[in-house]
Amino acid sequence: MTQIKRTLEANIKKRLFQNKAILIFGPRQVGKSTLCERIIAATGKPFLFLSGDEFDTREELSNTNAVRLKNLFGNNKLIYIDEAQRIPNIGLTLKIIVDQIREVQVIATGSSSFDLANLSQEPLTGRKFEFFLYPFSFGELVEESSLLKEKRMLEHRLIFGSYPEIVTHPEDAKERLQLVSGSYLYQDLLMLDQIKKPKLLEKLLKALALQLGSEINYHELGQIVGADKITVEKYIDLLEKAYVIFRIPGFNRNIRNELKKGKKIYFFDCGIRNAILGNFNPLSSRSDGGALWENYFLVERMKYLAYQKQDAQFYFWRTTAQQEIDFVEVSEGVISAYECKLSTSKKPKFPLPFRRGYPEAQLHVINPQTLTEFIGYNS
Repeated sequence: MTQIKRTLEANIKKRLFQNKAILIFGPRQVGKSTLCERIIAATGKPFLFLSGDEFDTREELSNTNAVRLKNLFGNNKLIYIDEAQRIPNIGLTLKIIVDQIREVQVIATGSSSFDLANLSQEPLTGRKFEFFLYPFSFGELVEESSLLKEKRMLEHRLIFGSYPEIVTHPEDAKERLQLVSGSYLYQDLLMLDQIKKPKLLEKLLKALALQLGSEINYHELGQIVGADKITVEKYIDLLEKAYVIFRIPGFNRNIRNELKKGKKIYFFDCGIRNAILGNFNPLSSRSDGGALWENYFLVERMKYLAYQKQDAQFYFWRTTAQQEIDFVEVSEGVISAYECKLSTSKKPKFPLPFRRGYPEAQLHVINPQTLTEFIGYNS
């Protein structure tokens, strides 16, 4: 498998040449460049590739005007700007292109949201279509092979993840994951003045990987890695902006003893998490299988809903008495509660306080047999 079709491809093609910038965000190495190359090639139009990783490109696009941009673009009708977050004032540059060079379609990709405010708010209000690209989804891999084959690959995905390079080269997945999960993964972070101690960043990542699926405490993490609470929280925020991890908050609406604060942390890909720990053991010989299953389901559910253009918010639920539910999803006013169990023999019970407090909530158990109906396939 070398060219697996991405769900976003058709959606983005529909948005071309509508006098708006197309912004594609996502972690490094998830295939943003390959996706853009396929989209551009399909148009048959002349294009110009510009990389924010290159100094002269940053100089050219940082403080510019319509005349200079037209000279730079020449007769090209598609302009592809990679690693756009590295270009100062890129939001203003994109605004000039959209407003004053209407015959050109600009596509900008970014592997972090450090400049997302600049890109997304003023000056690009009403002038953009935004997309987020994840590692391969279960659905994309099913379309490439079959539902049966992908279900057989579940354990492999829990251990090695779904990054394109790993999926297309399973024979040396471990070595490739170790390369992807190295400093390249958070290269943008290391360029920031705020990151004073790269070693601290690595220690924090390992501590977060070990606490996968558990509620985190910034003070305790600080004690583990040897940093103060404020620094830990700042580094976690930066890791989230680099699309390495993401946080989900506690759910509380109307039950008095629900936790009002607290966050759980998950990784955008199970393979990256395991590579950070250097643990590629099979599920039968590891104690974190349940946490990996939670992470896998949550991210696959997020991919499915995002690609279906369905807005949803995710939470965990816990009371002061330690009654808990893995995930609560709120979408279009509908509350869905999910308990994730890697073993099909375990039949979890949803806590009575939750069922009484949210009688309208839909209750679901997610195991390898029931997974597919919640990520787009009825099996």
